[in-house]
Amino acid sequence: MTTLDDKLLGEKLQYYYSSSEDEESDHEEEENASKTIRDQEVLDVELDYSADGSSVNTGPKGVINDWRKYKQLENEQRVEQQKEMERLIKKLSMTCKSHLEEEADRQKQKELQDKIAGKMNLRVDEEEEEEEDDDEAFLQQYRLQRMEEMQRQLCGGRRFEKVIDISSGEEFLRAIDEEGKNTLVLVHIYEPEVPACQAMDGSLLCLAMQYPMVKFCRVRGSAVGTSALFRSSALPALLLYRGGELVGNLVRVSDQLGDDFYATDVKALSRRIYTLVYIHIVIQTQYSDQKHKQRLQLRKM
Repeated sequence: MTTLDDKLLGEKLQYYYSSSEDEESDHEEEENASKTIRDQEVLDVELDYSADGSSVNTGPKGVINDWRKYKQLENEQRVEQQKEMERLIKKLSMTCKSHLEEEADRQKQKELQDKIAGKMNLRVDEEEEEEEDDDEAFLQQYRLQRMEEMQRQLCGGRRFEKVIDISSGEEFLRAIDEEGKNTLVLVHIYEPEVPACQAMDGSLLCLAMQYPMVKFCRVRGSAVGTSALFRSSALPALLLYRGGELVGNLVRVSDQLGDDFYATDVKALSRRIYTLVYIHIVIQTQYSDQKHKQRLQLRKM
């Protein structure tokens, strides 16, 4: 049986709390709190938030996924850069080729224009003064023989009897250079809107029948690259060639014949042409005389 003292002591024992028990309890609470804090920190580290507020895994798996995405983007960028480089190389190669072709065309056109310009400029050679010597009589006889020979050459050869149309600069050069050295080539430079050029075409048809050994041609000024000033102020123009060289020219013929030519004007025009031919024969003869004279001097030495 429990006594009154035991009951009293027992009740006291139930309500007794030792200091060691309090310390252990406090220690457990602190450990639990610390563990909770560490767990929360780990959770915070492993969780990140995207721009829209949703969480993103930044743990080991998240890092691996991010690395894979980075490598994928890097490969895509590399492929795109390679394609862009190929497109750029192709574009540059096409541009370079086009530029080279344009340069070649410009150079070809320039050479053609230079040749045409050379054919349309009258060459004037400076003649040296001839010294008098004992062979003057012989040279005079030689000169007459040369003139007779050239006149015979002018009367023979190919017959044309028509006016030949020229449509380009290349045809213009061929018409002049590919004929025999004794063939006369008369070129009419015209433009259809010039009234006098139309009259000149009719006159040349008559001349072609009267002088069948002369090669009559016509070409538009724009086809051989003449300037706008030349086309507006110098047409109709006649250029006379022999042996590929310009031996005479008549520009703005309308100043002498007017804008409308008649049958009587054809003879006057033909006399002008043969005057130019005669002048060229004289120049050729004088040049041959000089060469022959030099040979005589060398023979005497």
